[in-house]
Amino acid sequence: MYLFQKIEEAAFKQNDARRTIGDFLLSNREKVSEYSMEEIAKLTHTSKPTLVRFAKYFGFSGWKEFVYAFMHELAHFDDGSAAIDVNIPFDEAADTLEIIENLANLRMQTIKETAALMTVKDLNQAARLINGAQTIVIYGRSPNSYFGQLFKRNLNTIHKKAFLADADESGLISNTLTPQDCAILISYSGNNSETYPMKNVKTLLKNGVPIISITSGGENYLRDYSTIVLTIASREKLYSKIGNFSTEESIQFLLTVLFAKIFSLDYQENIQMKITNARFLETSRKTTFKEMAEE
Repeated sequence: MYLFQKIEEAAFKQNDARRTIGDFLLSNREKVSEYSMEEIAKLTHTSKPTLVRFAKYFGFSGWKEFVYAFMHELAHFDDGSAAIDVNIPFDEAADTLEIIENLANLRMQTIKETAALMTVKDLNQAARLINGAQTIVIYGRSPNSYFGQLFKRNLNTIHKKAFLADADESGLISNTLTPQDCAILISYSGNNSETYPMKNVKTLLKNGVPIISITSGGENYLRDYSTIVLTIASREKLYSKIGNFSTEESIQFLLTVLFAKIFSLDYQENIQMKITNARFLETSRKTTFKEMAEE
């Protein structure tokens, strides 16, 4: 999770000075560097020691270090920001055509950003781990579980033994896995080790299970304990948004590319398997379109 997302989370969950300071920083993000420490303390009705405690809450030694990191992160996001707002891609005045165009552009924008965050090394390693695993178990809350379900189905089509872990029984499932298996954990924030799916990490590590995590950039619990990390394009705020348009598109694209790479490792065998299985299992499928008709 990036620093601005951690600040938003603190402002949302806390009911003390952290909310006041957090709201001020998020509302005046472009101007923060223009204010002195004394001015921010006055504008937030707090004090300089309170600002220092706020900075230390996020792991910084002092206020100056915190402001530097905050502004450095904003510069990164502002440099890469596109015309479409990932949080509010359309407003109440938008007509149907504008909504269509904005969401189409947002989808392309997200895919390009996600592709830029991928590394060949990590993708290849993740694909090899999954391809060689005896059992693959996918963990994730709704709506991530929907994408996990689709990925599981794709793996099943090339005879990979893949399952989606139910949140209530995930502990039991994790305890059965071995170093010959593979766990895939999907979580945008990747924090809070006591909630699903992160609560399974300790058991998976104890059993020596390779962990592939799909999570946001920045620091979080899941990134710290994963064998491989595939990074979600994460410009979205945690709460202040219409929907998870960008996050969901990014996760789906990551899983699609990951499956494609796995498929390519045994390309001829997998494509023959897909065709043979489809002909055997989908005999009732018909089409009147010449382009879709099979010989």
